[in-house]
Amino acid sequence: MLKKYEGIVIRTTDYGETNKIVTIYTREGGKIGVMARGAKKPNSRLSSISQLFTHGYFLLQTGSGLGSLQQGEINTSFRSIAEDIFLTAYASYIVELTDRCTEDKKTNPFHFELLYQTLNYMNEGFDPDILMNIYEMKMLNVLGLYPILDKCSVCGSTDGHFSFSIREGGFICHRCLGKDPYHFPLLPATVKLLRLFYYFDLSRLGNISVKEETKAELKKIITAYYDEYSGLHLKSKKFLNSMDHFRNLL
Repeated sequence: MLKKYEGIVIRTTDYGETNKIVTIYTREGGKIGVMARGAKKPNSRLSSISQLFTHGYFLLQTGSGLGSLQQGEINTSFRSIAEDIFLTAYASYIVELTDRCTEDKKTNPFHFELLYQTLNYMNEGFDPDILMNIYEMKMLNVLGLYPILDKCSVCGSTDGHFSFSIREGGFICHRCLGKDPYHFPLLPATVKLLRLFYYFDLSRLGNISVKEETKAELKKIITAYYDEYSGLHLKSKKFLNSMDHFRNLL
């Protein structure tokens, strides 16, 4: 079946000397893998449309197996991301996380919009660390994970000083800290932001200014939660961590 889709290229794999297998996350059909024949040739009409992070409209021939990319039209190339090695590392993690967390051909237009908004905000110069954290929190439900962020995960209390318990799967109040001696103490700002990132609509994002100590806590908590429950080990995250280390040396 030949159909036009709005999509974003989230993975490319060379296939033979001239072809690519391209994975596109689409608004209308979810994640779709297609063969882009001749896309590695510099003069190919599929060369530019099959680049990673490209947002556009794709004419796809799909069926029961691997489909084929017939033609495409670029809408957004996210030039700032492509020209910045650090932003490329963040965006690579975002699209790999999308690829690993989603099922083939499972339509989710809300998720498509989240992916597009995240890359667009990153391209426009918003803080990539914060965008990454928001995206990670939004992806938890896709993974079937539901952290308890609106109350204490032990007693259910909604007031008090909160820490984070990996064991209990969410916030833990000061009255219940004895239930988990390995809890992570949290700044009030971190409590607020974890909750905000999980629940709020990304389209309402303003210029969020977050202190470095708060950003460090957010990264620690989200990473620990993913390590414990997601089962994911992403190459792009390891590379991003190494890039962070390199950046801190500059």
